[in-house]
Amino acid sequence: MRDLSQPALQGNGAMKRWGFIAMHAAVAATFIFLLQRFSLNASLESSLLWALTFAVCAAALAYKQTIR
Repeated sequence: MRDLSQPALQGNGAMKRWGFIAMHAAVAATFIFLLQRFSLNASLESSLLWALTFAVCAAALAYKQTIR
């Protein structure tokens, strides 16, 4: 029997969770890309690589937070 204090994660809740994870990754990638490219004057390739790295890390962190 599941704990009744936490509602079951159903269709709409699952979409909100994945939307939150995607938004978190997109914001992190955008932030680090803009920081690298314009503030630190890094190359486009380097900025994109760092943006991808931060997006993956942010998505993993957001996923871990949603399943807590």
